[in-house]
Amino acid sequence: MIRHLKSDCANCFGLCCVALPFARSADFPLDKNSGEPCQNLSSSHQCLVHKSLKEKGFNGCVSYECFGAGQHVSQTLYKGEDWRSHANKSKEMFVVFPIVQQLHEMLWYLQQAIRLKETSIIHEEIREMIIDLEGNTNESPQYLMDLDIQQQRMNVNELLLQTSESYRKNKSSGQKLVRHDYIGAHLNGQNLQGANLRGKLLIAANLKHTNLSFADFIGADLRDANLSAANLTGALFLTQSQINSAKGNHMTVLPDFIERPNHWLT
Repeated sequence: MIRHLKSDCANCFGLCCVALPFARSADFPLDKNSGEPCQNLSSSHQCLVHKSLKEKGFNGCVSYECFGAGQHVSQTLYKGEDWRSHANKSKEMFVVFPIVQQLHEMLWYLQQAIRLKETSIIHEEIREMIIDLEGNTNESPQYLMDLDIQQQRMNVNELLLQTSESYRKNKSSGQKLVRHDYIGAHLNGQNLQGANLRGKLLIAANLKHTNLSFADFIGADLRDANLSAANLTGALFLTQSQINSAKGNHMTVLPDFIERPNHWLT
């Protein structure tokens, strides 16, 4: 996938650790308000507990992906002026960051879509949408804050739905997950090749040895889902954050654009 759509914490001002709020839950051990720096954020904008986030209960941090919005906002839009040294811009920066994150997430999906031969008939539409979104990410902070992000999502979703239908056609095993909620479900060993998993709740689901190749994963919640020895070859719209939030092992087959998490069993 495109390099600039992957997080580069070394060139970010720890924006996700400040701009985003979180509440005490299974994903976080404490509460934090938007605009309040996380207690683990150092003065140099680095996480002090990055190597032990899961052990300390920060599962939400492990599964979060900014899709490169952090470094783009820090280095391109604000030209290296950080929120600590330029307090007058901090509130604006914290509003702009999640907007750019959404634009970059959409670009991530579209970049995958345009690389598929099955979407050749809509490549021009996808290309135009990519140009439009990339143009938006380089506009002024005020422009971004006034942007109708919901309309942008609706426009992109139409192309992603077409992509999913074209890509999974003739690849599906025929087995469908008809419900929305599969929390804790036992789906191990099933053949879900080419399945539509869009938005499915698969939290803590048993997906060991499951064939998930060519399935559409957009919006699927894989927190603590067990993907040990599962086959995700050709998975569509799968993100690194989804995989980071799941469990797996050395036998899990992943697409080449996804890295095997360090915290997975070997």
